[in-house]
Amino acid sequence: MKLHPVTIVIIALNIIFTLKGLKDTSFFERYKFSIGGIKAGQKERMFTSGFLHVDISHIFFNMFTLYFFANVVIAYMGPLYFVLMYVISLLAGSLLALFFHKNEPYYSAVGASGAVTGILYAAILLEPNMRLGIMFIPIPMPAYVFGIGYLLYSIYGMKKRIGNIGHTAHFGGAIGGYVTTLFFMPNLIFTDTLVVVLMAIPIIVLFVLDKMGKI
Repeated sequence: MKLHPVTIVIIALNIIFTLKGLKDTSFFERYKFSIGGIKAGQKERMFTSGFLHVDISHIFFNMFTLYFFANVVIAYMGPLYFVLMYVISLLAGSLLALFFHKNEPYYSAVGASGAVTGILYAAILLEPNMRLGIMFIPIPMPAYVFGIGYLLYSIYGMKKRIGNIGHTAHFGGAIGGYVTTLFFMPNLIFTDTLVVVLMAIPIIVLFVLDKMGKI
């Protein structure tokens, strides 16, 4: 599959900054997402953290996912809107993490997961019936089913603090991709109403649970 030049640039930036961070601990610590650092005025961490990763497998998984879904979004929206969506989803992931972890000064995170999840969620909205498979589940499922299940799992992960994974950033990125897609292509609300409504359910559930003090 041939990648658009803009996707290649994003992947290259992630690789360059990740390798720099892996070699230079002070660089990594200075630009990672950190509640304490952000509250001290280093707001740029909300953006720069999206280009750092903890190891090679972390960046590989994120860029591999981007490789599969970037072309779907670019085909519908063009490269400029794709880049805007990537950045908005990255920041949305950081904002949601800040919202849920604001009282945890030592909370930190890195990775392009929020941005990539935003692109993934946008691709699902644009092509809801494409088939996606998951490891250990041999039968591909409709993309929108995968998307809903993924966000419900993210809520569970946020609640139970499962693994060393930024579930909050994933969810925030998905919200960014969802909202941005509908903002750029509002006709989807009328042409794919059921899918749009179904994919909004996990987002509503998250904020209802938060209001109830369940997360």
